[in-house]
Amino acid sequence: MHFNHYGGESARLAAELANSASPWEPRELQPILETHGVAGCVLTPAQTAEIWDWSRRLAACFGEQPLEQRCAEINKLLTDAASRPYISLHDGTPHMHYSAQGADPAEHIKAVTAAGLSYVACFAGPDRLGRCARGTCGWAFVDTSRNGRRLYCSVRCANNDAVARHRAACSDRRSVC
Repeated sequence: MHFNHYGGESARLAAELANSASPWEPRELQPILETHGVAGCVLTPAQTAEIWDWSRRLAACFGEQPLEQRCAEINKLLTDAASRPYISLHDGTPHMHYSAQGADPAEHIKAVTAAGLSYVACFAGPDRLGRCARGTCGWAFVDTSRNGRRLYCSVRCANNDAVARHRAACSDRRSVC
């Protein structure tokens, strides 16, 4: 499935932030942001801590849950991001920007991640904000597959889960597989 830059890539950034196990230092967060197209944001330690708190809220938007709950979580994020979207023409083509040029970097990250999640939920399908089905993983991911039925965060997790199921079936039959 094709996502635009602000929708899909911002939702993928939200998933990566949600998957972080511990707070970052500003220098650790910088490459994550740049990988997802948020370049030029120099964060202070206080802003990095603010993004850590935000990432815990992003995590609540992924995985199986009632549609109303997912939409309510995303709406809370949109409200708290308090951005002013506008149409930009800086590259000759109209497209949305979700925070003003020169905005506080933490506020910019909040705005684009909240907008990205809302874009995916509204235009691609709310079930595309998933959690890995492998019992020992549970990472958040954005399902970009054609049919929207992805269950695992990666091919590695899918393969490891298949091997575990196969081994369990073999041991249940008490035979050599």
